[in-house]
Amino acid sequence: MNSTSPRRRFAHVAVAGLALTGLLSACGGSGDSDSESKSAGPVTLDFWGWANGQKAVVEAFNASHKDVQLKYTKVTDQLTMQKQLTNAVKAGNAPCLLQNTGEYVTSWVSQGALADITQYVESSKDKFNPGAWAVGQVQGKVYGVPTASAPAFTIYRTDIFKKYDLEPPKTWDDFIAAGKVLKKHDIKITNYAGEDPSTLEVLAMQAGAHWYSVDGDSWVVNFQDEGSLKAAKVIQDIIDNDLNSKLSFADYAAVQRNYDNGGTATRQISTWQMSGMVQNFTKSFGDWALSPWPTYKGEAPKTPAGTNQSGNLTLVSEQCKYKEQAAEAALWMSTDTGAVKTMASPETGSGVMPALSDSESYVSEAISEKLLGKNYEPAKKIVTDSLGTVTTDWTFGPNWTAMFTEMQDEWAKVVSKEQKVTDLLAHMQEWTVNDLKQRGISVKG
Repeated sequence: MNSTSPRRRFAHVAVAGLALTGLLSACGGSGDSDSESKSAGPVTLDFWGWANGQKAVVEAFNASHKDVQLKYTKVTDQLTMQKQLTNAVKAGNAPCLLQNTGEYVTSWVSQGALADITQYVESSKDKFNPGAWAVGQVQGKVYGVPTASAPAFTIYRTDIFKKYDLEPPKTWDDFIAAGKVLKKHDIKITNYAGEDPSTLEVLAMQAGAHWYSVDGDSWVVNFQDEGSLKAAKVIQDIIDNDLNSKLSFADYAAVQRNYDNGGTATRQISTWQMSGMVQNFTKSFGDWALSPWPTYKGEAPKTPAGTNQSGNLTLVSEQCKYKEQAAEAALWMSTDTGAVKTMASPETGSGVMPALSDSESYVSEAISEKLLGKNYEPAKKIVTDSLGTVTTDWTFGPNWTAMFTEMQDEWAKVVSKEQKVTDLLAHMQEWTVNDLKQRGISVKG
């Protein structure tokens, strides 16, 4: 795996932590009782996650460990995790271990919800891709162990594209043009779930937007920069021309049936999203192929590295009484060969690309030959090439969780045509600045 670009990109997350002055002082874990806790005998650690395959990994861990056992609770999805964790932290009963994605780390650290596990895991960092390792860091401290990296690409129905004499879209202009052709045949080019604004985030990221940045001791907020407006235009064209399905991921099976039945012809995804397709399809195996993530016209290939496409981690909560054991369990789940293969497979796990330093060797396991058929071998190069074109300059702000929740409501209005994407961006600019000020965080924008 090309580790240079991800490392530079995730360094911005760590640097951004410097603007959290006054908030991080409350985040240091006690950890003083860990040595005593470790000698107290077998312990059980609660572990919350949503990824397919985690239950099997937990069972393997429990079978191979006597002194530590994991109790797994499956959360519905990534967004539900943020709400449930918020409630658990307030109630003082947060799990010891939890799955989350990179964009939420700074926010949770600023709230004092995560434990600094540097002393327990730092010696293992060379086992991981440097970029993936950095996603769990804030101000040089480690709060989680990476479980995945996330190449990004388009997956499309070859039979449908062939039937209507279409080529896989190279640019977003091509994508919209293909969507207009498919619309004539009652087929949508993509699906925008009303509850998931990550489409706007990743297109803005790809276009060079910077919603959050740091200037000295202050955060700078800009939801209306050139990149954001460029992304807004693409999305608005798709919505205005009715090129998108509007299926909610709350009915996950229905979304998958729609793809399987040919109602929607493409998705911009990472490897892990193939697992849901493999596990739910019945008709279209072998009819899918990969192509590079569409570019903006005239620009070099660039793939986003954010939101649900960002690196996954196993985080340790500050409320955990057994931080050392939790950190060791997190390391095991990310490095044990059997566990890594389970999670990398779309059939047994989530199809995630591992966060390990040699993750390229898992490409063949992370994509599905059953799904891709004769297009399986060419797909390997698409995935590998994507790893080298990941954006490197995106920063997640300290109120990301709250911001994203607010943006969900505004995104739903966009998908239902109650407002324009530019209206959403204007609202988020004002809302985010005000929210940071209310939190006592220095902000410009």
